[in-house]
Amino acid sequence: MPNTRILVVLTGANTWTMKSGKLHPTGFWAEEFIKPHKTFVAAGFDVHIATPGGRRPVVDPLSLSLGYNDNDQKSVDDQQAYIDAQDALKSTLVLGDINPADYDAIFTVGGHGPMQDLAVDPDLSRIINGILDDPKKVYATVCHGPASLLSVFDKDGNWLFKGRNVTGFSNEEENQATFAGDAPWLLEDRLRLAGANYVKLAPWTPHVVVDGNLITGQQQVSSQAVADAILKRLQELGVGQ
Repeated sequence: MPNTRILVVLTGANTWTMKSGKLHPTGFWAEEFIKPHKTFVAAGFDVHIATPGGRRPVVDPLSLSLGYNDNDQKSVDDQQAYIDAQDALKSTLVLGDINPADYDAIFTVGGHGPMQDLAVDPDLSRIINGILDDPKKVYATVCHGPASLLSVFDKDGNWLFKGRNVTGFSNEEENQATFAGDAPWLLEDRLRLAGANYVKLAPWTPHVVVDGNLITGQQQVSSQAVADAILKRLQELGVGQ
């Protein structure tokens, strides 16, 4: 799809403040950036990357640990090499400068970092509003990235996603990842309380929910499926054709 422009939004946080006050090292999740980014580049998209304040994003160290990569050192090395090769990560766009009208799609990457900053970022809220106002555009996000939905309200103060079908990192997955006990809040709980129709599958099962021009993925193993869903939706909309 030539001339299709997509903005990849990454957290600018490198720590997540836990309930106990502990600062947990975090950032963006490697797989959630790499698989979609490769897919967008292969599709011929014009790919831009933005962070709050234009901060240089850091990769979540857990996402490059052997435990989260089937003890496959080559996979870890390949992911690190791919990230290191992306010059755009070294000088990202400033989220506050982004005009959503300039993009056909916006994709927000997960990792625990978005729980720290993107869940309360007014610039991202403005951008998501602008994207979803246009049925020919797509907003997509995966894993903890749906935290970005929580601060998005319409001009009348109504939460934009009340009654909409969404998914994201589940309580069970957060428990199994051992963070639920000290997490200041859980994404599944917040999405449900805000009024979304939260839908999940069994932990670590690839799962994507498409609701019009909103696409959400449950966790990191859903990254490729989310990227594929973005391409499919843009094709259906005739974007870039």
